[in-house]
Amino acid sequence: MQIILMDKVVNLGSLGDVVKVKDGYARNFLIPTGRARRATQANMDAFAAQKAELERVAAEKLAEAQARAAKLEGFSVTVSQKAGVDGRLFGSISNADIADALVALGHAVSKIEVRMPEGPLKAIGEYAVVLGLHHDVAANITVVVVGEQ
Repeated sequence: MQIILMDKVVNLGSLGDVVKVKDGYARNFLIPTGRARRATQANMDAFAAQKAELERVAAEKLAEAQARAAKLEGFSVTVSQKAGVDGRLFGSISNADIADALVALGHAVSKIEVRMPEGPLKAIGEYAVVLGLHHDVAANITVVVVGEQ
């Protein structure tokens, strides 16, 4: 199916690209979430009329993400969890726990933005975590896991 991208989609294209994708991907994900429209002549004409507005909105989102990244870059957050004598945690620290700790410190971060490719943290120590604030913007923070008594 031919579609017009209304937003940047990772590994697919950016705003305004006309791409061919599988029907199910378009019908079940891209079109319902507003990231794409079918590539009909009417939709192409409507996109051409809206293109400047969509580019302005995309630029605003990027600028906001860059401002948030500048505030968060190099930031350190401490998370405490019950731990055993050997330093292993009873449970784990997930992306939701890190997001909650950042929100408590006054930073608006959702758990979706916290990227943890190695999975949850299961031991005491310092860990480098990446926050994906936008498709093109990432901020590096340090998470310090300490044990509770």
